[in-house]
Amino acid sequence: MTNQTKHYDAIVIGTGQGGKPLAVALAKAGWNTAVIERLHVGGTCVNVGCTPTKTMVASARVAYLARRAADYGVHTGKIAVNLAEIRLRKQAVVDDFRGGGQKTIEQTENLELIFGEASFTGANAIAVKLNNGETRQLLQLAAPKIFINAGCRPATPALEGIEKVSVLDSTSIMELDELPQHLLVLGGGYIGLEFGQMFRRFGSRVTIVQRGGQLLGREDQDVADEVAKILGEDGIEILLDTAAVKVDRASDGQIHLMVKTSDGERTLTGSHLLAAAGRVPNSDALNLSAAGIETDKQGFIKTNDRLETNVAGVYALGDIKGGPQFTHISYDDFRIIRTNLIEHANSGAVATITNRCVPYTVYIDPQLGRVGMSEDDAKAKGLKVKVAKMPMSYVARAIEMSETRGFMKVVIEAETNQILGCAILGIEGGEIMSMIQIAMMGKLPYTALKDATFAHPTLAESLNNLLNI
Repeated sequence: MTNQTKHYDAIVIGTGQGGKPLAVALAKAGWNTAVIERLHVGGTCVNVGCTPTKTMVASARVAYLARRAADYGVHTGKIAVNLAEIRLRKQAVVDDFRGGGQKTIEQTENLELIFGEASFTGANAIAVKLNNGETRQLLQLAAPKIFINAGCRPATPALEGIEKVSVLDSTSIMELDELPQHLLVLGGGYIGLEFGQMFRRFGSRVTIVQRGGQLLGREDQDVADEVAKILGEDGIEILLDTAAVKVDRASDGQIHLMVKTSDGERTLTGSHLLAAAGRVPNSDALNLSAAGIETDKQGFIKTNDRLETNVAGVYALGDIKGGPQFTHISYDDFRIIRTNLIEHANSGAVATITNRCVPYTVYIDPQLGRVGMSEDDAKAKGLKVKVAKMPMSYVARAIEMSETRGFMKVVIEAETNQILGCAILGIEGGEIMSMIQIAMMGKLPYTALKDATFAHPTLAESLNNLLNI
């Protein structure tokens, strides 16, 4: 153990989608920077989030299309899914992304990558427990600027008997080598739906247990109902207004999940249980109290609209500060800090998170692309709106692809013709949503898209008909 303190201009805790580019940008700007990573470069997104899940979603879609091949006049033999091979493909993609990110850090001048567990010892001081073979060493670091990008982890549900059952989460479920016979999913948010549909397509029986009255609780009812319809068509059992009460493992290894429904209690039997309801911040190991850094009751770090904590010189970015937990939001947090501290440090220009656009895509199939206000949001604000809505079965390109499930929906402010938001539930819904987002960013009236000339036959040209209201 050493008490020697190493001084830097900046310390970045975590190499997620905010921390890694920030550390590189600071170093390239001439700041002597240390970046501390607990395990793997890349954070949640690269290692256990977007990259691996969407890689596996792609495998699930291939299995789905293979079973539908006859619909296209293509006849194949028996479809077999090898989960171990899917996992290996997933891991190869993760390793490539992770390795590329680590190489970038290691080749950047003025930047030191330290693998270890960081914790505060003061407002501008960090201790790092280093792994060095069988021994652990303690490294002391100090800097006037410290940036926290330590992320979140899956939450463990408060459920009677949970400690007696091996529960999967969004990380461990991707390490299975054999398919669950019957996967019970706790949670009807985007994590539960993506994994539920994925494993159904791989060949598992799937039951989704949702406490609320609809899936994807923040969406409009018609969107949630259509998602439920699509998943039902895929053979997924969905239980709404259903609360998990108790779980146990029987002598034969099966999991018994007692749930409470509007019709009373019932017991579900499955081979595996996935907890997909919420995430908690990795703030508990940071010893934030030593620096006086404030958190909310859930442990998320409080920041202002410039991502500053209550302690001067300490910033938080990404999931650990709460709010929308998306990779692109973490990266935008990096953009805000880079703008304020590097690009316009002496100009007085201020970038903030105020009123920023928060797009997202739920990677069920077909995708749900969302940006801006929902219809319910707009009406709750007292806005007078008009709604453009069209089923995907009206879209020529979707018909040609035999991908007609879902619909498009755009919410428009009646007085100004400005687009307030959209929900695109359809093939490549995230891409069409992004087109509408660009129009919103440019403050174009919806008529600009209605009257635009798009190439035929594309999904984009459907906007002509959708917005012809």
